[in-house]
Amino acid sequence: MIEYKQLCIATCQIARESGRFMAEERKNFDASMVEHKGLHDLVSYVDRASEVRIIAALQDLLPESGFIAEEGTTTKRGERYNWVIDPLDGTTNFIQGIPIYSVSIALMDADELVLGVVYEVGQDECFYAWKDGGAHLNGKSIHTSTTSDTHHALMATGFPYTNFKNLDKYMQYLSWAMTSTRGLRRLGSAAVDLSYVACGRFDAFFETDLKAWDVAAGAFIVKEAGGNVFDFGGGSDFIFGGQIIASNQSLTTIMLEKAKELMQ
Repeated sequence: MIEYKQLCIATCQIARESGRFMAEERKNFDASMVEHKGLHDLVSYVDRASEVRIIAALQDLLPESGFIAEEGTTTKRGERYNWVIDPLDGTTNFIQGIPIYSVSIALMDADELVLGVVYEVGQDECFYAWKDGGAHLNGKSIHTSTTSDTHHALMATGFPYTNFKNLDKYMQYLSWAMTSTRGLRRLGSAAVDLSYVACGRFDAFFETDLKAWDVAAGAFIVKEAGGNVFDFGGGSDFIFGGQIIASNQSLTTIMLEKAKELMQ
C-alpha cells in the first residue's frame, strides 16, 4: 500500500529542485536555442532537461510507475501508476523573462488522480495535495473561496494560441466573464491558475485546448481544496478532454450553465 502523504512530500522536493534548476538556467538563458513544436508552441532545452531530471527522480521514488510527459523524453507506461508531468508550464513566460512559470506533477492510479504538486518558481510557492489529505501551500492548509456572486468574483483563463476552431464560442464565454465578474486574469500557466483557485486567489478558471500535463496536478489540488472541476458539459473528462472549468462550490452552477449555453 503506497503512503500518498510521504510520496507527495518527496514529490514536492523533486519539483522544488527542478524549479531551482530552471531559475538558475534563466539567468543566462539563450533564446536562440528555443524551438517550435507547432504554431506558437515553444520548447527550450530547459524544458527537456527538467523533464529528464524529474523522470529520473520519480522513477527512483516509484520504480513500477510510468509517465505521461509533455516533452516525450520517455514512453514508459505503468500498468497501474503513471506520473503526468509538465516540466515547465509557462514556457513562453520563461523565455520572455516573465516570472510566472511552474513545475506540474500528478500521479494517477489507473484512471484516478491521487497526488498533485505544482511548484511556482518565481514566488517559491509549492501547492500540493494527496488523496483524502486536503490541499496545502508551503505547509499550510488551503481552501477554495466562498464567493457566490459572479460580480464579486475574480476569474482566470488562458487564450487559445494553437487551435482557433472554437474561437468564436470561446469569445462568447469570455465576453460573459468580462461583463459579469470583478475581473479576468491570464497568467500564462494553467497549473498556476488552478492552484490559485485552490487557495482562493481566483474564484474560478476556464480554458480550452489544454493537455493532461497542463491540468492534472492543479485540478486535483482544486478538488482536495474543496472546489469542483468539470469539462464544459459538466462531466469528468477534464484531464484528457481538452476543456476545463474549476471553481469554488458556489460558482459551479453558473459556470457550467454558461459553458453549456455558449460553448457547446
